[in-house]
Amino acid sequence: MSNHNSPYDLLVLGAGMAGLTASTRAIQDGARVIVVEKGNAVGGSANYAGFIWTAPDEATMLQHNPKADPQLSTKIVREYESALAWVKSLGVDVQDPVTVLGFGRGCQTDIAQMLTTCQRIIRDKGELLLNATPDHLLIDNGAVVGARITTSDGQTREIRAHHTLLATGGFGGNPDLRAERIHPQARDLPLRANPHSTGDGLRLGTEAGANSGPVNAGFYGHLIPSQIPLDDPLDFVTLSFYHSEHSVLLNLKGERFCDETIGDHLSTLELIEQPEARALMIYDQRTHEDWMMRPYVKGANVIDRFQVAYKRGARCAVADSLDDFAALPTEWGYPGDQVVDSLAAYNQGCHTGELSPPRLKDKAHLAKPPFYVIEVIPAITFTFEGLAIDTHARVLDKTGSPIPGLLAAGADAGGVYVKAYAGGLAASLIFGLQAAKTAMGG
Repeated sequence: MSNHNSPYDLLVLGAGMAGLTASTRAIQDGARVIVVEKGNAVGGSANYAGFIWTAPDEATMLQHNPKADPQLSTKIVREYESALAWVKSLGVDVQDPVTVLGFGRGCQTDIAQMLTTCQRIIRDKGELLLNATPDHLLIDNGAVVGARITTSDGQTREIRAHHTLLATGGFGGNPDLRAERIHPQARDLPLRANPHSTGDGLRLGTEAGANSGPVNAGFYGHLIPSQIPLDDPLDFVTLSFYHSEHSVLLNLKGERFCDETIGDHLSTLELIEQPEARALMIYDQRTHEDWMMRPYVKGANVIDRFQVAYKRGARCAVADSLDDFAALPTEWGYPGDQVVDSLAAYNQGCHTGELSPPRLKDKAHLAKPPFYVIEVIPAITFTFEGLAIDTHARVLDKTGSPIPGLLAAGADAGGVYVKAYAGGLAASLIFGLQAAKTAMGG
């Protein structure tokens, strides 16, 4: 039994990928660690993931993530291999690298095995509190010295620690913060992630004087069919239309609004700013055969997502010709004639090379019937805006100076990705390991 009056070396708030990684690494280094998790189990949104990946080199990271803090984003690239070696050292099954999102490189990993292994180490040599909520940080002479929490039985407990890590998963589960810090229409976004990530880390950090940002950094998510509740975690992947990057997206006015080919995960950021944040995704049989009915990432399961959505009652249909889209159901709210005109203009632009908006990659026209249409909306996985940190995972105040004793990692750390994405698990893993190193004086 731990002596509650003696400070821990590391208090971790949040038991997702970042929190579990930091806790396990710190325990391996001989630290006295306690982990506080809001939910009734560990893992957070990592429970729904399967690949640890990022950009293959610093130049590629900067190319695909140009608005982020370059020191933070390139740190992920530089330390990726050593971090993955640490995962393997736990006895976790890690597959050979494959291409991810067209530009990244990563490995399918037995995440459940990793989370279970970390939990076992923490329970054996540390302390884990589930169903416990952080109330506020404890501050002494400007330094964070722990936190006050409410335990599962409703009791208040003050936990003192030399370092406190905020790893609560961002604010994806908080509609008010989504509306305030992403876009007003983000309030009603479906959540394809852990519902307990409601902004505790952001709240605690800012109350302690931390700087936050970047403003309008966006979020990571995917397009999903409208009209279907996203209640079952098994649907987080099944109902994600990764192949939208080979489709045509038309907003409520029946007009294209983005370069679809830069990635389904980036089209979500464009769609949130369109009328009612919904759009038609239209594609032909070529896209259906060559992209949707093949694994998006090598090793992933093939699912006919259109059929799944159709059977669930989503707004979708199949047409023999593009002209048939003039007869879209009136209750959908799209101008059918304009949809047909936009598709004709798209096909013409593919031939002339004068597309507006342009397409960077797949410039094939819609030619092979049948033609599929499904209404899609954005779904959020995790948020990019968070607490300002340095490369040591130390939280920074508004002057840019570290707040003594306070660390952040995972989605609680801002500046790693801004309107772009190159691997959430990798970022959480690497900054979690860094947090442990910093807590131990490294």
